[in-house]
Amino acid sequence: MFQKLRAGLKGLVEKVAVTQLKADAIRPIMQNFELELVENDVAFSVASHIGAEMEKRLNGVQVKRLEDKKQVVRDNLRSVLLEILTPSEKVSFLELAERKRRLKEVFVVVFVGINGTGKTTSIAKVAHLLMNRGYSVVLACADTYRAGSIEQLEEHARRLGVRMIKHTYGSDPAAVAYDAISHAKAHGINVVLIDTAGRIQTDRNLMAELGKVKRVIKPDLTVLTVDSLTGNDAVLQAEEFHKSVGIDATILTKTDADIKGGSALSVTYVTKKPVLFIGTGQRYEDLEEFKPEQFTDMILK
Repeated sequence: MFQKLRAGLKGLVEKVAVTQLKADAIRPIMQNFELELVENDVAFSVASHIGAEMEKRLNGVQVKRLEDKKQVVRDNLRSVLLEILTPSEKVSFLELAERKRRLKEVFVVVFVGINGTGKTTSIAKVAHLLMNRGYSVVLACADTYRAGSIEQLEEHARRLGVRMIKHTYGSDPAAVAYDAISHAKAHGINVVLIDTAGRIQTDRNLMAELGKVKRVIKPDLTVLTVDSLTGNDAVLQAEEFHKSVGIDATILTKTDADIKGGSALSVTYVTKKPVLFIGTGQRYEDLEEFKPEQFTDMILK
């Protein structure tokens, strides 16, 4: 996982550690490093920010005689990466779910993203996670356009042993979502997880309809699922969805197959929203809470 990004970060530390810590000496190294980051699916704006921050922080730093210069460089790099991965707006999914349960209110989560990102599978994984913590869950298929979408979510519901609310194909997605929440309130169910149509981020009509769903049900969270393997297209998706609909957090899928690793940095930087979970496989158990410190230490190992 993320082998290329890890190799690039290690190479930077090695090169800067044998260089005089002055802007003129550091700058050429940083310029090459920024290009390497872009090759590893880090958005250009993010790569430029990392390079500029590293140059600013290391310029003129005096390394003490017994101090490890590599460690000085690594500590500064860790700080820059951690700042990107820890946006000011924090979202604790499980804490929010627990708060709603204590208030005896339904926790409503809408999942958005384009087809093929693993959105429906991620919903099933989140349902499994919540059920293991004692929450009751109902699924809602507000994707009433894509052929097979209802059957796909229905199969996950069957495997998980939960109810799924559906209408016929072509129905109003907002009505499906509304009915699911009404069902949860009537039956004392803790959480409603709503699947929506896999919109192409440039389709204005579909984006407007997604906005209508949000206005009708007023969800507690809107979560974007992003395929980490799509590289810089993941950044374009995140920007467009956040601008058009408004997202609160993201889930990165297929990270187990991602050798580059730049998507987590890029999506967090451009949206200023946290990554909640990362998908690490096909099983329901393959969903890990995203921890910025742990992720940063892993890619700097």
